Amino acid sequence: MKVAFIGTGSMGSLLIGAFLRSGALHPHNIYATNRSSHKAELLAKRHPGLHITHSNVEAARGSHIIFLCVKPLDFPDVISEIKHVLNEEQIVISITSPVLIQKLENLIPSKVAKIIPSITNSVHSGASLCIYGERIQPENRILLEQLMSSVGTPLVLKETETRIASDIASCGPAFITYFLQQWIDSATELTGISRREATILGAEMLVGTGKLLTEGGFTMEELQRRVAVPGGVTAQGLAILESRLQGVFPSLIEVTHRKYDEDLSKLETLFNNSAQNTTTD
Repeated sequence: MKVAFIGTGSMGSLLIGAFLRSGALHPHNIYATNRSSHKAELLAKRHPGLHITHSNVEAARGSHIIFLCVKPLDFPDVISEIKHVLNEEQIVISITSPVLIQKLENLIPSKVAKIIPSITNSVHSGASLCIYGERIQPENRILLEQLMSSVGTPLVLKETETRIASDIASCGPAFITYFLQQWIDSATELTGISRREATILGAEMLVGTGKLLTEGGFTMEELQRRVAVPGGVTAQGLAILESRLQGVFPSLIEVTHRKYDEDLSKLETLFNNSAQNTTTD
């Protein structure tokens, strides 16, 4: 099975590495291309046997699955470049949320899916968000979910849920580690605990808490009740968080959705301009 990766930046290289480490793909399966050939060549040195192509067209032609791992605003140009070599049997996967499935289905003959990975997939953990277009058949879903199961937990969603799900699954590691970093900074400043010790404690706490929620049968409310004895230290701390974090998460969701809407608008303009240029040519 030939699997193409157009774009080997942060997420493209992360997915390639994760699939190879899991054994779900082998280097000879993968054909990768990048705007910067130097980045692609470094990836090939890291994974001997991986094929580096010199164009997006070369990578896409004949591939069973094509991962489009480029920035949202680069999609119109990439689609315009490769669409003439795509066919009805191929599966084209967008890994970015603002590129709408219907828009891609209107432009190319291939089956289309959107799969949003997370940095946690690099350690074969976390969720990957799976959204399917109308042409995706049950056997295609099985293939894609088996592939994504090798690096995490695939979760099937509606496209309207993509942004908020991405906030939690993909942006979440940055948000939660920012929270933890602020906590560790205060701990080292006020108590004298070393940063190394505090970081280990925090990281292990995150791992353990995740397991309690996914494997231990706890809900978040049950876990809070179990730890926070009435009148105890944890209860006092939760009271501070409740009072100080009011409005933070609604604002967080508001700003990420605003940026998403801006990207949708920009993409619509770029796709329209690309279509007009193609017609003129």
